[in-house]
Parts: sequence; C-alpha cells; structure tokens
Amino acid sequence: MAYGCDLGGGQRVYLDNQGSQTLITLASSSPGQQQQASTGFQTGRWNGSPQAFQTASGIVIKIPLADGDRFIQIQGNRIHWVNAGTVETAQPLVMQQVEMPELASMPPMQPMQPMEMQPMKPMTMGNMSMNMNPMEMRMGDMEMRMGSAAAANQTTHQASAQQDSKRFCNQCGSSVKPDDRFCSNCGNRLG
Repeated sequence: MAYGCDLGGGQRVYLDNQGSQTLITLASSSPGQQQQASTGFQTGRWNGSPQAFQTASGIVIKIPLADGDRFIQIQGNRIHWVNAGTVETAQPLVMQQVEMPELASMPPMQPMQPMEMQPMKPMTMGNMSMNMNPMEMRMGDMEMRMGSAAAANQTTHQASAQQDSKRFCNQCGSSVKPDDRFCSNCGNRLG
C-alpha cells in the first residue's frame, strides 16, 4: 500500500515500497496545470510506515528499514538522501495510506499536416524593392540580381564547354585535346 502526504501549495508526495525499491512521486497541481515526477531509491523493504517532516530546508521523509532509518529530502523538485539529524527539531506532517495515483500520460501527437505555400510576391518598402524569381534587389540607384533561369543555363553551358576543352590523360595527367585518341606524352589510349 502506498502512502501520501499533502505538502501545501498544491503539492503532494506519494511513497510506495516495491520490493527493494522505494518509489517517490511528487505531484503538483494548479489551475490548468498538473505535473508529476517520480524517483526510485534502492532502500530494501520497509519495517513500518514512513513519516514526513517539515524542516527549514524542505520536506524530509523518514523510511524505517531493518538496518536503520533512511532519510530523503524534498526541496522543490529535487529529491535526495540526507542525514538523520535534520528531523530532530522538524514539524511532523500527516502521512496516510492512499491509492497510488495513475501517472499522467500525454495522448499521442498527430503529425503536422502539410501546408500549402504560395510563391513570395515582390515586396516594396520606400525606395527598396525585392523579388524572388529571379532574385533581384533594388535600393535607390543600386541593383543586385542572382539566379535567373536563362543566366543559370548559360553559365552551365559555358562551364561544360570549358571542361570539354580541358581534358587530361588519366595515366600521366598531361593535357590532351578533345579529339585526341592517344596521349602525346605517354601513349595511353584515351577513352
């Protein structure tokens, strides 16, 4: 059976001994928001009911075990081991048996639907204008153009012609002419 304790401010702690492990669930709720975080500690089986204490530095949970009591401190959302001396002057809190709450789960997320995009329209702002196809930008008497389809085709054709005019032998690396069948330097057959 699990134990629960109200910590105030919409925060509650739940403890459950599952075999040799102590499971601590910290639940917070406020209007429109709920959060849960669980942490497990290797403690062994409990020898009795856990106790909760309010200290100046947070909440301390005392867990009775066969080899002595263990103490766990809760500070905000941080949960960690502490020494026994921290509960000597602490105020006890009411810890009672409860049903362990179901862990909140999020429904599965749906994939985002594709969005239909419209081409960008030319923009004008004062003496500045911008167009995307072809890329043009004008501001005052300055102008910049990039990437028109005709210019791209012409550039590709020029690069291809230059590449055809510059061929090299794959054996010795010497420059050869496009209509050469053999390398004039090493005699390698060109393919």
